[in-house]
Amino acid sequence: MITALGFGAAYSLLGIALLVAGYYVLDLLTPGHLGKHLTKGDSYNAGLMVAAGFLGLGAVIATVIWHNADAGFGPALAWTAAFGVLGIVLQAVSFLVLELVTPCSLREIVVSPGLHPAGIAAAAGQIAVSLIICASIA
Repeated sequence: MITALGFGAAYSLLGIALLVAGYYVLDLLTPGHLGKHLTKGDSYNAGLMVAAGFLGLGAVIATVIWHNADAGFGPALAWTAAFGVLGIVLQAVSFLVLELVTPCSLREIVVSPGLHPAGIAAAAGQIAVSLIICASIA
């Protein structure tokens, strides 16, 4: 039981580290300090993007742990880190691609006050790319 708790703690700490890394990548992609936009409470787009990123990466992390647990703790942890980083990179790529194909600055919209349709689409893109990664793991 102690070993299982240790594995759970290790996976959880890695998962938290990956979520934090994903947050900071999104922060780099958006103007200003993302945390300020979240705490001011006027940018629902920012909250939606962060939530979608967390949910998407959480799904990737859970899927890779589930499918690689039999490989042994070390290899499974390494696969979790690798797919987690892949998820962060591909979420950023999907955000940038969506910005290229929309006739507006998605970066500005994400931190703008209120809720914007492009913010909803960008959040959906974060989840969609994560689900695609999940499917590739299974």
